[in-house]
This record gives sequence, C-alpha cells and structure tokens, in this order.
Amino acid sequence: MAELLQFLFSGVTVGAVYALVALGFTIIYNASDVVNFAQGEFVMLGGMLTFVCHAAGLPLPLAALIAIVVTSAIGVAMNKLAIEPARGAPVVSLIIITIGASIFIRGGAQLLFGKQIHSFPAFSGDTPLRIGGATILPQSLWVIGGAVVVFVGLWLFFTRTLTGRAVLATSNNRLAAQLVGINTGFVMTLSFALSAGIGALAGVLATPITLTSYDVGLAFALKGFAAAMLGGMGNPKGALAGGFLLGLLEALTAGYLSSQYKDAAAFVVILLVLFFMPQGLFGRKSTERV
Repeated sequence: MAELLQFLFSGVTVGAVYALVALGFTIIYNASDVVNFAQGEFVMLGGMLTFVCHAAGLPLPLAALIAIVVTSAIGVAMNKLAIEPARGAPVVSLIIITIGASIFIRGGAQLLFGKQIHSFPAFSGDTPLRIGGATILPQSLWVIGGAVVVFVGLWLFFTRTLTGRAVLATSNNRLAAQLVGINTGFVMTLSFALSAGIGALAGVLATPITLTSYDVGLAFALKGFAAAMLGGMGNPKGALAGGFLLGLLEALTAGYLSSQYKDAAAFVVILLVLFFMPQGLFGRKSTERV
C-alpha cells in the first residue's frame, strides 16, 4: 500500500506540471485555434531565468517574479514578431511557426545559459513529509497547489469576465468579434502573455524537483500537448484532468513495469482515447454548418 501511495504522489506531482503546461496550450488555443508548440520553452525559460537571477544574488521570490515577467514579455514578442505577421495564413502554417520559434528559443537558451543542468533551492526546504508510509516533498505541494490555483483562475477568467469571453469570441469568429468592438489584437497579446507566464510558473515550481537545462522544453511541450488532447483541447477542466491522469499513468507504468515504458504507455493511451473519443474526455463535439 505504501508503495502504491508513493507512486501516486509521484504521479500527481509530475501530472500537476503537465497540467500547467496544458493550461498554457488551452489559453492560446481558445484565442486563436493555434497549438503553440513553443509552450515547453516557456517552462524552460521560467526555470533557467529564475536560476540565473537567484545565482546573481536576488532573493528567490524576486528571481521567480522576474523570470515570469520576462517570459511573458518573450511570449508577447513571439506573438508580435512571428504570429501576427502571418495572421492570414492557414492554422497549420501558424503551428509550424510556433515549432520554429521553439527551436529558436532553445538555441538562444543554449548560447546564453550553456548546456549544464541547473536548479535552485526548494521553497519550503527539502525535508520530506511522511504520509501513510510514503513520502512527498514540500515542493510537490507547491506544484500541485499552483496547478489548482491556475486552473481556478482560468475557469473564473473564461466564465466570469468580459475579457475571458472576448478571448472565446475571438476564437469562434475573429471577424465577428472585431465587428462587435472586441480588440482582437489585444486579446491575442494577452493570451500569449498569460500562456507564457503560466509556462514560466510551471518551470519555477518544478525546477527544484526536476532540474532544468536548455533542452527540457521539448519534453514538457509534448507531454503538455498530450495532456491537453486527453482532457479536451481548449477546456481548462480537461487540461487539469488530463495532466493528472497522464502523470499518474506514467508513475504507475514506471513503478510496476519499467521507466523505459512510461512514455510509450502514456501515448498509447492518448492514441486510444483519440481514436474512440477524438474530442477528448471533456471536450465537446462540434458541428460545422455548410
């Protein structure tokens, strides 16, 4: 029982990180129908910039705040310099642009930060908490709490605010949104800023546990995308649930089979879900009038 509980703790922790990345995917997708594959690089930047600022002597909370703000600014710059100029292009072209931006950011990070693996101290120390014979790090509670808080904030944003509804309206019909007075340019800028900030927050929270380097973004992007697809792309509730389910699946596979199979098992389940439920677990079936 203690062994199972330990696997569950590990799965929930990594699943919370995947959920945060998936929530970042959700914001951009809701605003533009574009899947932003540079989302994983925002996670990497959050961790790397926090490490650099903390190593320079700044207090950890200030270093984390600077990392989130700078990463949000990079997200805005990506929208202004790469996405907006190609706004009339097909969605597939925009997705390819985000892949190119991901490669560019990763290369720049390698030049600036080097190839070393970095970390910084946990927020509440490294002494594990014992629960039911298993242990969980205090930093894991920060990660899980961060994912839940971001989810609640996004749910309230999309359902209770005019700006959140403007984001959804822009996604459904950009021209119609413009005709009713919605500033779609501001909506896109805000979406990229929020998405990048959430990605950076994931990096800040996860780095004391997972460590960070210039090339960790690709894995986070793939797992976050898988979590978003599993839960239902564009649905914050689905992103949260998909992240936790994917993390639990990986942890149980690694614990009871082998860590070599955890990635394969996760994506096999994703494929099965998409074959039989293409809209994901919480997505809605859509119809298009012709």
